[in-house]
Amino acid sequence: MISKYLKKIGERSKVAALNIVKVDIKKRNKVLDVFSKEISRNKKKIINENIKDIKTCKREELIDRLLLDEKKINNIRDTIGQIIKFKDPLGKIIEKWNRPNKLTIKKITVPIGVIGVIYESRPNVTCDVSSLCLKSGNVAILRGGSESFNSNKIFVDLFRNSLQKNNIDKNCIQFIDNKNRKIVNYLLSNMSNYIDVIVPRGGKNLVKKVQKLSKINVIGHLEGNCHVYVDRDSQLSMAKKIVLNSKMRRTSICGAAETLLIDKKCMNSHAKELVRGLMSLGCEVIADKKINSLFGNKLKFAKEIDWKTEYLRPKISVKIVNGVVDAVSHILKYGTMHTDSIVTNNKKTANFFLNQVNSAIAMHNASTQFADGGEFGFGGEVGISTNKMPPRGPVGINQLTSYKYIVEGKGSVRS
Repeated sequence: MISKYLKKIGERSKVAALNIVKVDIKKRNKVLDVFSKEISRNKKKIINENIKDIKTCKREELIDRLLLDEKKINNIRDTIGQIIKFKDPLGKIIEKWNRPNKLTIKKITVPIGVIGVIYESRPNVTCDVSSLCLKSGNVAILRGGSESFNSNKIFVDLFRNSLQKNNIDKNCIQFIDNKNRKIVNYLLSNMSNYIDVIVPRGGKNLVKKVQKLSKINVIGHLEGNCHVYVDRDSQLSMAKKIVLNSKMRRTSICGAAETLLIDKKCMNSHAKELVRGLMSLGCEVIADKKINSLFGNKLKFAKEIDWKTEYLRPKISVKIVNGVVDAVSHILKYGTMHTDSIVTNNKKTANFFLNQVNSAIAMHNASTQFADGGEFGFGGEVGISTNKMPPRGPVGINQLTSYKYIVEGKGSVRS
């Protein structure tokens, strides 16, 4: 039953992928414009469907991600508007050169093909992924979480209607509306003939499962164990602003800071103020011996496991390090190649940090919470990748393309 259901979806996606490459950028943009207007017209219906999800959601911590109100719906429409403004990412000449053998070679951008996205909680992902995939000439198979089923379904229905209104194959976007948990296992293990890339967007357990079972290439990250390092040459007011925002703006996102590293040279001037600032906002602080000594050993002592932990809640590990070299060593040992930031006014120190950490996103004097496709000017993201191979960081329309070589000769033959 599951195999038959998913293979039918896969077959339809392959056909849609062949069709969408023939659709020009004006028409793709027109679909997005119609979709945005459909969202506006159906605002009340969307909110009513979302209320159904809210009422049945059993995990209170997901409500904030799940909730759709007028402001969030307007934000979704703003994101679609930004995506419409981007130039066509397809057919761009990346490189072009002539060879002594009289061949002209061009490297040009092409769609990836069929992208499978498995995600939890956030209905806006449905709109972001659908819009980004269409704009970049890809098709998508969406498997949203059961907690946001009704919200996802109405968005997909509106998107498919927008495709049909423009005489484009509605199967460019397909939604798996079967809630059977075995669906994901089959999708990962048996759909490599139909799906080119899988993108997991969700908690650690989901991503672990995807990485374990998938026979399809994966774009994504396992954990966001992000760090902020406060250097001896930092301004306290700036450091405090960045640290508090990095941790406490939204504690449940993958770009939230989980470990604060403080240079021992500014421990006396900075540490107390930074830690007190975090605690005043309701953040639990797990501290090493040096930090704890400043607070009469009343804080919880950090253990080895704490340096490896992505808390995703108001909790942070704090450690004193011996300068930028020690900070980088700590990050290389415990980090997850997601996002790490240095706060310093010393350019030489900043450059060392930025060049030596292996993060997909390395920051200087900025909050780790900027690790987001929208904030990068990508108009949204399909996800964030910590893969060493590209794409890395936020994955927007330009990262949803591959390339091919076009070779032109003049009756050329090889001797």
